[in-house]
Parts: sequence; structure tokens; C-alpha cells
Amino acid sequence: MQKIKADVAIIGGGVAGLSAALGLGDKRVVVLTKSEFGRGGSTPIAQGGIACAMGKDDTPELHTADTLVAGDGLSVKSVVDLLTTEGPSQIRKLIEVGAQFDRTSSGELDFGREAAHSRRRILHANGDSTGAEVERALVAAVKRSPNISIIENCYVVDLLRTHDQISGVYGIINNTQEIIAVDAPAVVLACGGIGRIYRFTTNPVESVGDGLAIAARAGAVMSDVEFVQFHPTALNTALDPLPLLTEALRGEGAVLLADGRRFMTEIHKDAELAPRDVVARGIWAQQQKGLKVFLDARCIGEEFPQKFPTVFGFCQQAGIDPRKDLLPISPAAHYHMGGVSVDKNGRTTVAGLWACGEVSATGVHGANRLASNSLLEGLVFGARVSRDILASTDWSGVLVPENDDFVPRPTYVTAEEEADAMRLRQTMWDDVGLVRSESSMNHALGVLDEIMHKKPVSLMMHNMIDAARIITQAALERKESRGGHYRTDYPEHAEHSEHHPFVYTGNGPWY
Repeated sequence: MQKIKADVAIIGGGVAGLSAALGLGDKRVVVLTKSEFGRGGSTPIAQGGIACAMGKDDTPELHTADTLVAGDGLSVKSVVDLLTTEGPSQIRKLIEVGAQFDRTSSGELDFGREAAHSRRRILHANGDSTGAEVERALVAAVKRSPNISIIENCYVVDLLRTHDQISGVYGIINNTQEIIAVDAPAVVLACGGIGRIYRFTTNPVESVGDGLAIAARAGAVMSDVEFVQFHPTALNTALDPLPLLTEALRGEGAVLLADGRRFMTEIHKDAELAPRDVVARGIWAQQQKGLKVFLDARCIGEEFPQKFPTVFGFCQQAGIDPRKDLLPISPAAHYHMGGVSVDKNGRTTVAGLWACGEVSATGVHGANRLASNSLLEGLVFGARVSRDILASTDWSGVLVPENDDFVPRPTYVTAEEEADAMRLRQTMWDDVGLVRSESSMNHALGVLDEIMHKKPVSLMMHNMIDAARIITQAALERKESRGGHYRTDYPEHAEHSEHHPFVYTGNGPWY
């Protein structure tokens, strides 16, 4: 076992984790990433952009108001205010470290509009490659920081503890099975979302709910985990994950068609620019009628390859020319609004453990994330986490883990487990997806029990099972429909709705 001493261990190398790392000054920081540093996770493939109230006709108050509407009554205004007021300064810091956003011919930042935004406030880079540019800039800044070390291709197994205090992490190097133990008095979960527990998703292979499972083993409280956002428009191909068709296409005038006609005009006053959950369920309803749904983006015309080069490349791979062809689309699991419950500084309910980014539940997103708020949340709350760690951590104490005697095991899903992994994903899509009910979710729990009974061996399979169970059990407890959580047996809003703290007790031994 290789042992490493650090002041802070950060699990995850996306926008949230790297923002936290860069804010920790001269502290010894170790960043652990499941794949190659700078190439895995959701940040590098994020297309839509970063929402930020920096335009001349915009204000943080307007950005807050739009976020609260999209959150469907569950966004916490005081926390949303932190996001919208601190966002501009974090964007300026990102530009200072080298991020290059699209600009107008006069050199000013060029803002686009997306669904449910009342202003053009979305920053893009290279049209639809915003996440890649954000990741590039942050990775370059981290590499310039002598105090930050990277351990890549490392699957984090669990947290180390000393009594009631988190005291580090341990993981397994994927290809060598070498065990790594990082002793650190502060640990940050920044390991992304859960999209890969669903059959159709835009998320990369890393997004299987590791953070939920790790936090659950530590006894952390979670919140709002029943709220999963399904992006309305993924390119409906045989690829896995499905290529995302950015919201910005609809912001530029693209419309949805089923059987040759628009249908969103009959569902919501904002039609294709309605909140994502409304649009996604509108598409789902058409599909349940046996209709194929298409995105008509021909209005963008000959500028398509320049404005949306990533999407254009996806379409070319599928043999489609979006300048003249309709784009076959489907909803797909895209973002997790809930996660590990944290306060405004990213502190979890477990001493020594912080969380930021998609794995966390700050209260910003409520029941339905406003488009392009996720990268901004990673920047703002990653920075808040680093400030809180510096202000509150006792660096003088020596924490000795109670137990670091661990046995290597397979990390990714094994060949023998692949059929069960796909069964899990299909079950979650069918039973705990865009439309749910008590009977469908109980059926899903039964399937998860059957899969667990086979005693899977890989870390990823265990984490997928437990993330799926966490979401399903929490969804059963919320007896209403709100935002990304829609139940046919409780189709209306509850008269009084609140956040649901959730502690997962599992289903027998973890390993």
C-alpha cells in the first residue's frame, strides 16, 4: 500500500474539485481522479455554457428569480443569491487563469439565451465546447500549482476515519490494483453525478453515483436525491452515452416536432423554452403514443458548423446534416439536482468532509436545475469550500486512521456483471425515470435486490446498486409531483412541500 500525507484530499477533477484545489493556497492538496486527469467526467463534455448575470441588461436578482422559478418551489433563495452574486467574480477569476469565452466583434463577452432564462446570460466557448474550455483552463492552472498533486486512474473505495472525524481516503489504481491511502484532515467529494444508472444518459462512464455511495458509508445526510433532470434533447442513436443536443439550439430557434407538427406550444406558454422537466415529459408523452420526435434546427442554417461544432460533429457521425435534416431526439438522464446535503460552505453532516458540484445538494437547484447553472455552481461552491477548509481545519492535530487494511478488488464493472448492470439501468429508466409510481418503484427495488443477491464484486457495480436504491427509496417517500420528480399516483404538487433529509442504511454489508 502506498501512503501519502496531505492537508486536503479532493475526489474528482472537474470544475468543482479543481476550483476547490486552486483556492487552497499553499496547502498540500491531492486530487484523485477515476480516469485520466482532465479528460474524464462531465465537465469536459458540457456544451451549454455558464449562466452568469454580467450583461448590461441583467442583474443577479433577475438570475435568482429565474433560478427560483425553475426550481419549482424548492430552491433556497439565500443560497441561490450566493450563486448569482458571487458568480461574476468567479467568472472573472476563470478568465484571469486563461479561459477564453466567445466574444462579439467589438470584443465584449457574447451572451446567449437558454430555456427559462429571462435574459441572454449564457457564456459559451467555441460555440458548444464550454466545458472543455473551462476544464482546459483549470487543468493548466492546477499544473502550474506546485502544491497540488494528481493521482489519476484511481477509483476511490472509501473514506478513512479517526473516531468521528474523516481522516483521508483510500483508492485502487485501476490497471495495477495498487492500493493508495491518502491521510488528510479535510476531504472534498467532487465526484459528479449519477446519470449512468439510467439506460439513456448523456453522462460519461464515470457518473455512476460513487459520491452518494461513499457518503452513505460515512453516514452523511443526503437531500433531494429523488430529483433527477432528464435533458429533453439527446441525439437518438445507438451510442452510449447519447450525444447531447445543447439547449442553446432551442435558444436559437430550433423547435420540436412529432408527426410533423409542433406540440410544445400546446403544453407550456414558453413552448420549447419551458423548464427542462416540462419539455422532457412532453417528448416522453409523444413517444408513449408511438411517435418519433425530432428537433428541427434548420433555422440555424449554414452557420451551424461554426456555431455548434460539437453538435455538428455528432450529427456527421450519425450521417445527419442538421442544416437540412431533422434530428431524431430522446430525453436522457442528464443531471442530479440532489446529493449529499451541505451548508452554504459545502460542509456535510460528517466532520472533515465537504462536498461540491453535482454530488452535493446545496439547495440551489431545488426540484429542477435552471439550464447552465451547474458549471457556475461548481465554480462558486468549490471556492466556498476551499475558503471554509482554510478557516476551520485544525492543521496541528495528527489523525491516524483506525483501519487501513484493505484488499484489492475489481474497480469497473466486470464482464460477468455487464448484463446485470444493463438490467439495472433499464429498470431505473422504466420504473424510476421521467414518470414514476409506487408500483413501478417497488418493482425497481425488487430488481435491485435480485442483482445484489448475486454478490457482485466490482466497486462500480456496488455503487450503482446503492445509488439506484438511494434515489428510489427517496422517490417513494416524496408523495407529490414536483420538478424532475413526477408520479402518476400523486400527479399534483403537495400543499406543503419541503426538502427531505435522507440517511441511507443500505441492505446488508457493503463489501
